[in-house]
Amino acid sequence: MLHPSRSGFGVLIRSLVVVVLILPFGGSRGWAQPARDQASGLRLGSVNLSGSVRTRVESSDWFGDDPSGQYSYPAWLVRATVGHARPSWEWRVEWAAPILLGLPIDAVAPAPRGALGLGANYYAANDRRRHVASLFPKQALVQFNRLGGRSGHSLTLGRYEFVDGSELVPKNETLRALKRDRIAHRLTGHFGFTHIGRSLDGLRYSAGTSGVNATVLAARPTRGVFDVNGWGQTDVSLVYGALTGSRGAAGQPGEWRLFYLGYRDGRESVVKVDNRSLGSRLLDGDAIGLHTIGGHYLHVASSAAGPIDILAWGASQVGSWGRLSHRAGALALEAGWQPPVLARLKPWIRGGYNYGSGDGDGADERHGTFFQVIPTPRVYARFPFFNMMNVDDRFAELLLRPSGRVTIRGDLHFLSLSSRSDLWYQGGGTFEPDTFGYAGRPSNGATGLATFYDVSVDATLTDRTGLTAYFGTAEGRTVPKAIYVGNSRASFGYLELAVRF
Repeated sequence: MLHPSRSGFGVLIRSLVVVVLILPFGGSRGWAQPARDQASGLRLGSVNLSGSVRTRVESSDWFGDDPSGQYSYPAWLVRATVGHARPSWEWRVEWAAPILLGLPIDAVAPAPRGALGLGANYYAANDRRRHVASLFPKQALVQFNRLGGRSGHSLTLGRYEFVDGSELVPKNETLRALKRDRIAHRLTGHFGFTHIGRSLDGLRYSAGTSGVNATVLAARPTRGVFDVNGWGQTDVSLVYGALTGSRGAAGQPGEWRLFYLGYRDGRESVVKVDNRSLGSRLLDGDAIGLHTIGGHYLHVASSAAGPIDILAWGASQVGSWGRLSHRAGALALEAGWQPPVLARLKPWIRGGYNYGSGDGDGADERHGTFFQVIPTPRVYARFPFFNMMNVDDRFAELLLRPSGRVTIRGDLHFLSLSSRSDLWYQGGGTFEPDTFGYAGRPSNGATGLATFYDVSVDATLTDRTGLTAYFGTAEGRTVPKAIYVGNSRASFGYLELAVRF
């Protein structure tokens, strides 16, 4: 099941996409004058129209003294959706148009320095063009609801976005925030922070009630993320299954999840990124086949001193990494407290530990680096110069919520590599056919990565408009200092305006 036929699976998905794309032009009862719906934008007869425009200006100052790592560029992401819903079935087509201007033309340096920030990744993934734009179907799906006459049972076919850990939406506000910011996206995400993102082509089945949910899917990731050509697929297969349940009374809510994620990358011509020698990796064209089993547990306890929350997430991996056997793991342990002080600011203090295993010996027959599959790494690395692979991350966080429309967040991270024999990894998984999706830089026998701190402000200006400002700085330690000459600091910031219609 992890390796469906390339031709059969591809033809099936392409056929579904084509069918869904033509649905807006048939089967309707005629076009009417547009009517505005507060929840879903515009309505033309029985067809709903909605969309969004996101504008962002990003600035980067990468490690080292190379001026090529200092640049800014603007980007836009326009999304437009047309769809129709009935009680038993619905269809939806969403088009995306990313536009990036003024990408840095000299920010891709020779190894081991590599790409000097996100702008360099966009430039390299788009045939080294400075100005890029595209139009492609972000989602194109048919969903059948109330299967067998049972509420909560649905089957989705086509192209869709999926985020692991988000299958069940808790009623408790703290649990919802924890799932959104500290559980979802860890292994499978739509990479929505980038200006292209990622979707899945395949099927998804969901069954459950408000308290329990079971979800299974089989799919292939689409192109995208940094590549503006979001039409095609990558030769990577996913199988996912999860059982999620809520527990506890209203004052002591909690949630648990058990999941399995199967991953297969059969691309023989793509060189794997790991701590073996280049010669060994060039000779290894065998497939990657991984099985990840894990779960999470969340709990919020009310007390006279304010709500206290705990979070535990863990995953274990087995399988094959090309010609090597694979054994790896990752975990997250976190806690938070919302003290009843400074009531107007509603403070929330959090802290925790995130760990992803590294490989201890690049010359043996075993691969021990935790593989993060296809996550949205920016959720956990808001300045994404690292991810959850071969990392030891101790962090503290403060959130202030002076109103229902403004959130201020500051983080402090102490980052090290788990293994000095492994690499410093970046990236978020496959995004185009000929690219592995992760980059690795040598540790040079050290483990000190960086002390990283950042701050963000999210403001809801109107019901349809939001503004975000972000700035983060990493003080490089022994690992980046051995790679980059001079300045050991890197910074990243952006200003973003998002409008829904």
